[in-house]
Amino acid sequence: MAQPHDKSQQEAKAILDRAKRDQEGILASSMARASDHFSGKDAVGQGEGGATDPVEVWGRRIGRSLSLIGVIVLGYLLGVQLKLW
Repeated sequence: MAQPHDKSQQEAKAILDRAKRDQEGILASSMARASDHFSGKDAVGQGEGGATDPVEVWGRRIGRSLSLIGVIVLGYLLGVQLKLW
């Protein structure tokens, strides 16, 4: 069972995190999340024993970069099809 002191520390940290998140601008927080997403930071600690597999991290980075390029190409082709440019 968690100690009352630990619980109050967790609550305080959650409040501070929420205040920091609310204080950031929309663009700044979106760019930070996008940066974390494309750098594969969500793969950290997913392996056995909390280890990070470098191949998995690089695989996520490459896959996400290729998907971004694909979305840009498809957007361009849609614009050509609709004769926007």
